[in-house]
Amino acid sequence: MARNAYKYFEPQKIAKLANLNILARQAVEGFITGLHKSPHKGFSVEFSEHREYSPGDDLRHLDWVAWGRSDKYFIKQYEQETNLRAYILLDCSGSMAYRHSPQGISKFEYGCFMSACLAYLMCRQQDVVGMIAFDEDVRFHIAPGGTPAHLDRLFKKLEALEAGRKTAIASTFHQLASTIAKRGLVVIISDLYDDPAHIIRALQHFVYKKHQIIVLHLMDQAEMEFPFKKVLSFVDMETNERLQVDPRFVKDSYCKEVAAFIEHYRKECSDRKIEYCHVTTDMPYDGVLLNYLSRRKALLK
Repeated sequence: MARNAYKYFEPQKIAKLANLNILARQAVEGFITGLHKSPHKGFSVEFSEHREYSPGDDLRHLDWVAWGRSDKYFIKQYEQETNLRAYILLDCSGSMAYRHSPQGISKFEYGCFMSACLAYLMCRQQDVVGMIAFDEDVRFHIAPGGTPAHLDRLFKKLEALEAGRKTAIASTFHQLASTIAKRGLVVIISDLYDDPAHIIRALQHFVYKKHQIIVLHLMDQAEMEFPFKKVLSFVDMETNERLQVDPRFVKDSYCKEVAAFIEHYRKECSDRKIEYCHVTTDMPYDGVLLNYLSRRKALLK
């Protein structure tokens, strides 16, 4: 069997998603023909509204029925279909490097697979996608594009990326919300290990700028179940702080705190019309995306 050209791009898995599109929930801004409605007026695809005739307007778009009723000239305006401008924001902070099983996959690696898959799907449907990798700073920022050469650059950047520095999710999101000019779809892949109140305010900043947000909240199953039996020293992967813990005395309270942590994000995102999907690394990423995009497609019809 031929070796895959890229570490995080698996064509055999992406083939399962071939019939799915990543649709916008509302009008988007763009510059090539695609699957999504634009807020800019044109003369194609679907009727939007009337405006009064002005000298020089194309007479082919006069509404003669409206003229017959009102004795005034009106021009038909239409909504153009356009491309979606998407941004994938991938968390590569130290906590994303966690994997419970040495044979398993880390959250960071899982996020890279998801990022490559989503980027390919959006380019295949003639949309443009950019990618931003971040920890306490922006590690790289690839502007949106949709060509094979663009995907090649994006995939190679992912392969060269490593997780391992501190987290500053909220401040990074505020910075990006202020600098991303055109509204579009923002897909966030992160374990969201930062102050939830600060992160929610930063997500609201994206909403205020009229971006559509999808949060893929990524965790290891062990982070939810706390399957440890013996007294252990836990090491913070970003600060190296150590804490000795007897799992017998903390497991129940820990699991309740984690469940509340997840539910808090779920509720706060729902209140702001932000799409939220909780994902664990033991779930095949192609299956996760297949189920999520299928449900999303049905809801947006």
